[in-house]
Amino acid sequence: MEAQPSVLTHLCSRARARAAHHLPTLHTVKDEVFNVIWHLKKQGYSEHTINFVRKALNRIQSGCDFSNPDAVKGFIARLDVAESYKRNLCYAYEHYLKLNGLIWEKTKYYARDRLPKIPEERTLDMLIASAYPRLALKLSISKDTGLRPFELVALRVKDVDLEKGIVYPATAKHGSARVLKITRKTLEMLKVHIHENNINVNTKIFKQTSPQYSTSFRNLRKAISEKLKDPSMRTIRLYDFRHFFATKLYHQTKDILFVKAQMGHRKISTTLRYTQLVEMGDDSFTVKIASTIEEFSALLESGFEFVSDYGDNKVLRKRK
Repeated sequence: MEAQPSVLTHLCSRARARAAHHLPTLHTVKDEVFNVIWHLKKQGYSEHTINFVRKALNRIQSGCDFSNPDAVKGFIARLDVAESYKRNLCYAYEHYLKLNGLIWEKTKYYARDRLPKIPEERTLDMLIASAYPRLALKLSISKDTGLRPFELVALRVKDVDLEKGIVYPATAKHGSARVLKITRKTLEMLKVHIHENNINVNTKIFKQTSPQYSTSFRNLRKAISEKLKDPSMRTIRLYDFRHFFATKLYHQTKDILFVKAQMGHRKISTTLRYTQLVEMGDDSFTVKIASTIEEFSALLESGFEFVSDYGDNKVLRKRK
């Protein structure tokens, strides 16, 4: 019975000795990462930010002496990755430094500004049609509303008006509250999902986290790319559904403030990027004729815009 405390004391002494020489054990490194994550949780940071910081700190600790800021700086500098990612790694590591009362002279990394490439709507529709029902529903909501992935997975049944097809999301990144519309087709898919899974009004609609949603999409994208033997399919990102929504909305309204509100942006400069994307877009359209009010309503809900009357019919168009 007396041996156990002495063994424990010996192990603690060794741990303290390693820490004093900046040689953290795997156990202490895990503790340090956990402490940072727990601190961020208590400070009210979003799950998206917390998850990124966790992954970033784990990557840093896997490649260098985690407790040595100069070693971390060198490790980040040697990585063959984009400067924007290096900047984000520095951001994550600063949370560790701040929590432990440490400072460093951070290397300045600058992200190169690049406009996103917007996929054609038919490509997004093909991805949705190829997905299993639950993923298809998520992608449909993403396309209809432009919700960020972590905003989408946070939706609860009570956040959706199931009669009118209106979504009241909790806007992330300190953006303004907004009200978004989903199409009739998406609404019917959503109702089936809620009914079949017996989801309570206060319960989240989807059980997946944002990273899991992203993984599911990448798996779908890979499968389609291999099936079609089209490597360009792998360049489509989950966020491109959001970019598509913003570009299409600006094209339809030419109201930059409305687009800003619908996207939940804090800065107008973020929204202005989509004006450039519209000007660079294809000017070809699909034209439809509606002869009944039901056809007219269905076309409007699927993204067509009214052009003119033609006798007793309505002419509508949608950008290809």
